[in-house]
Amino acid sequence: MGMLKEFKEFAMKGNLVDIAVGFVMGAAFKQVVTSFTGGIVSPLIGLVFKADFKDLKWIAKEGTLNDAGEKVGEVAILYGDFITNVIDFVIVAFVMFMIVKGVNATKKKEEPAPEAPKGPSQEDLLAEIRDLLAKQK
Repeated sequence: MGMLKEFKEFAMKGNLVDIAVGFVMGAAFKQVVTSFTGGIVSPLIGLVFKADFKDLKWIAKEGTLNDAGEKVGEVAILYGDFITNVIDFVIVAFVMFMIVKGVNATKKKEEPAPEAPKGPSQEDLLAEIRDLLAKQK
């Protein structure tokens, strides 16, 4: 029963719940960015390349047509898809950076630790005790 209680305390800590909420929101935001990149950014970049940006590829080995008219055996490097995913990552990373920066700016500034009380140091007290003990002998 102690392990269950310990797990509950761990799971309900503020930081873990915040991380879980952030993870879910990040996954949802990733979908928004993916649709933005695929639906807006890629077509605009595709205008430059005169092709659909996600379909850009370098064909290392040509395929052959089968009876159904489909290309089989083609070996291609899908660099357009890779670049699209890199753009997605950069957008998500930048937005997450801005969110973290904004949250950190709103956090209360930590006050410096109070200074140690003024008075004799530990060494001074020990020397005084030593001197008192020496007088008693």
